[in-house]
Amino acid sequence: MAMRWFNKPKPQEIWEEPIAWPIGDIEAAHRIREICRAAADIADKKQPSEAERCECAARAAMEIAMKICDDLLRDTAVSQIIDLCLMTDNQRAARILFRAIRAPSIREEVLRDHPLLAE
Repeated sequence: MAMRWFNKPKPQEIWEEPIAWPIGDIEAAHRIREICRAAADIADKKQPSEAERCECAARAAMEIAMKICDDLLRDTAVSQIIDLCLMTDNQRAARILFRAIRAPSIREEVLRDHPLLAE
């Protein structure tokens, strides 16, 4: 009885939680922000074993972002995913995502925060 807490299932990550589709663009953007914040907390620990979890979070956020219809919301969400990718040193994914941003103001903001993407 005293050892019961060892058998508790591991809590599910926010990016692993199922989404009841369809969801609106604003709700999708909020979900992406929550995923990126949770993964950023993991990335801040700078442990190599946690890199896979961050990559899964970025992948889940990208899947949600692809379904956002509003261009500005999608571009903002993608910029948050870029921040996460660069936090985990995934420059390849960040560069690919940067090319997907259409709004000039958001592109400029991302470049201001991450000048290495200009190369």
